[in-house]
Amino acid sequence: MSTITPPRELHGKRLFGYSLGDLGFTLPNMFTGIFLFQFYVYTVNLNALLVSIGVTSQLIVGAIAAIIFGVIIDNKKPGKLGKRRPFLLIGLPVWCITTVLIWFPPLCPQDNSLYIPTTIFFWSVTMVRTIFRALIFNVYISMLPEQSQTLKNREKVASLRSAFSIIASVLALLLPSIIESLLSDPGNVEWWQPSGEILLLYIPLVGIIFTIFGLITVIIIFISVDESFYHNNSNLNYERVKIKEAFMRMSIPAKDINFVKLMISGFFIGVSGKILGLLVFPFQTYKMEFQESQFFIYILISIFGKFFWFFLWKRILKRNHILKSYSICILLAIIASFAEVFFFFELQFGVKLIIYIFTWSIVLGSMYAFPLFSIPITASLVHEAAGNGNSDNIDEAMSKISGSYYGLASFVRSMGPAFASMFVGSILSGPNEKNPDVIVILFISIGVFYLIAFFFVKKVKLSKDSYYNKQIIEKDRILLEEL
Repeated sequence: MSTITPPRELHGKRLFGYSLGDLGFTLPNMFTGIFLFQFYVYTVNLNALLVSIGVTSQLIVGAIAAIIFGVIIDNKKPGKLGKRRPFLLIGLPVWCITTVLIWFPPLCPQDNSLYIPTTIFFWSVTMVRTIFRALIFNVYISMLPEQSQTLKNREKVASLRSAFSIIASVLALLLPSIIESLLSDPGNVEWWQPSGEILLLYIPLVGIIFTIFGLITVIIIFISVDESFYHNNSNLNYERVKIKEAFMRMSIPAKDINFVKLMISGFFIGVSGKILGLLVFPFQTYKMEFQESQFFIYILISIFGKFFWFFLWKRILKRNHILKSYSICILLAIIASFAEVFFFFELQFGVKLIIYIFTWSIVLGSMYAFPLFSIPITASLVHEAAGNGNSDNIDEAMSKISGSYYGLASFVRSMGPAFASMFVGSILSGPNEKNPDVIVILFISIGVFYLIAFFFVKKVKLSKDSYYNKQIIEKDRILLEEL
């Protein structure tokens, strides 16, 4: 039997401060994730395959770092500042410096896209940046099961985090879109071109602004999180675990069948999300051939599409089982992705624009609604695992496995974008960089990866004692009474 302690919840300023991480911390990372590929390939003039190798390598290193940090953090004995909170401040300085530095590379000569100094700079800076990003983000996500211990409160946290994530995605593209609208020739943005000179001036400035905001946000998270329960709970026992034993903890989530299914689905969702992010500007520039103010069409789609589906899925989630809602959400993204096949036909611009708005709004809306489902499901599985362990104290059990669960999940989730970066980079390399049909094929492939994720989500099962299963049983009982 687990020791019964009052469940902790996030409310008010603490809820806002913790959830703000999905705005401030996500903003610079999303900006680099979406625009970095285009900046280095189309402006800096670095070969797309070299950029993809760098992106893939840093994602793999970041994923491994997430596992290592997860174990280290789980093993740390709480100090005056807490158990996990201090690591936010440890990783913050280097992450900030490298996130700014990445936008100031040595430029490739016009006739040499394989320029070694630029390649080494890009690979090394992104590698260091991703290690410290992994540290901060692993701390951030592994805090949730300890800070929010009721399923209802986790839904509240997930809802606010999702809303902040949507806002971050809009802001991350708004300023670059404004800059794109100023370009006289969006199709030719190499650094020696007039349009390229504008990007070299303003894009690093945007990166600096977003990084400063991210720095402030991480500090707010540090202040908002309360880990005093580690000192107030005298029943908690801490032991120093050997390195080998610590890494063996990673086998705990690897043996959790439902958690593994959720991780695999997260991998393929990560593949799709990264492909979408890499195609945002190439699709607008080379397929839709947007000019000037037309680039703001995507911003409108991003704002209204994401928020419309976000609030719609919140309503659906209240009336249906969370796994069923998650499956339907993915299914809609699959249908919208496959609808891009119509772009292979000769269509008037107005018709193409309608298809563009329809497909992209649904895929974007679904993608940014996924955290509404994945965050509470993951936290629920971690909580269940802690309750099923040998420890009599749920807090002690959570402190030992939370980092391992989220570290392994982060590793698998990072493998998705890593694969997607190589996948897109190898296809768009060389003459295909500006090929509109190839870009459409890549978008359609998003539906294939979502389809695989759909099958794995359908196989995830929550325990009979899960809040979500009890919720459905209670609703069925009320309906029967009304009849």
